[in-house]
Amino acid sequence: MKYLFFTNTPAHVHLYKHAVERLRDRGHDVLVLARDYTCTTDLLEWYDLPYTVYGSCDTSKGSLLSQLPAHYVRAIASARRFDPDLIFGMGGYAAHTGAVTRTPTVLLIDSEPASFDHTISTPFARTILTPNTFRKDLGEDHHVFPGLKECAYLHPEVYESNPSVRDRLGLAEDESYAILRLNAFGSQHDVGKQGITSEDQRRIVERLSEDATVLVSDEGGDADLEGLPARPFDLHPALLHDVLAEADLLVADTQTMVTEAALLGTPAIRSNSFVGEDDMGNFVELENQGLIHNVASADDIIEQATALLEADDTAETWRRRRNGFLADKVNLTDVIVDVATAQGYVDGLDSLSQFSQLAAREPAQSVGVGGD
Repeated sequence: MKYLFFTNTPAHVHLYKHAVERLRDRGHDVLVLARDYTCTTDLLEWYDLPYTVYGSCDTSKGSLLSQLPAHYVRAIASARRFDPDLIFGMGGYAAHTGAVTRTPTVLLIDSEPASFDHTISTPFARTILTPNTFRKDLGEDHHVFPGLKECAYLHPEVYESNPSVRDRLGLAEDESYAILRLNAFGSQHDVGKQGITSEDQRRIVERLSEDATVLVSDEGGDADLEGLPARPFDLHPALLHDVLAEADLLVADTQTMVTEAALLGTPAIRSNSFVGEDDMGNFVELENQGLIHNVASADDIIEQATALLEADDTAETWRRRRNGFLADKVNLTDVIVDVATAQGYVDGLDSLSQFSQLAAREPAQSVGVGGD
């Protein structure tokens, strides 16, 4: 069979990379349609995946909007040339390309706030997959799996950390370090949202530096580090998970990397304007499990960071919580490959359940500091 995978962001490359490799190993013909956005193509090159670029954009919202028509034209033309049997993606590009080329499509979605994208994409999908923490019904073709989308590449069955990355960073074996990750907020679902302000970034770096070396990963490239006790993350982006696994702490106003930290057993503090009563189900679940802290202000970040960096048992506590959380989660790559070989149908796959058939879900009981 022939499979087409859309990778619009770096996270999508990680999501599908193992499935692409496994399907190719089985003799299937696979093509990745990529958007040249931040380090997406760098990752495709690193993992030696077969890809074609359908368009590019920078980290501003205006850039994506202005390029949208040309993106669709090139994506549809590329799909017609490749003539796939099944398309995988996460939204409108994949769904609409499938509709125009009359190719069944599987959407893998994990962000409830992207309501507009859900409205324009899900009607064209054969199957919609989401984590079981997802709190929005996307219709009769909506099925859920036990885990998070990051389980496709950070599940213990597919990922093993590489401590030697400390040598690349020039850090001693026992040197504490923290990562500050800053989002560009350039995606469609980021409209009207914001993260950590420049002033607060400086306050946070100064406080973190009292207990740890500070590395800054800045998606938009706008952070002003001059005069601050911090340095930019300057290794290849494919090494970021190894760096994150070794870190003592992540502070971030982004989304995916916080989830990645949780699955790696690294304490994470998340702060952006998504945090609140209508937050995404995966972040509510991860906080209930004691793996992350969702906070609204820089003062809260500093308070939580200080406690985590100064406690003697933080690393062991987070390893225990992470192992407990992952104990019943699926290797999502297995699920993707099973769905692919079943031509996008999910009947008979034990790892999936129909959303509408699930019992009303309550947040998991907290296993935070008081519950260990």
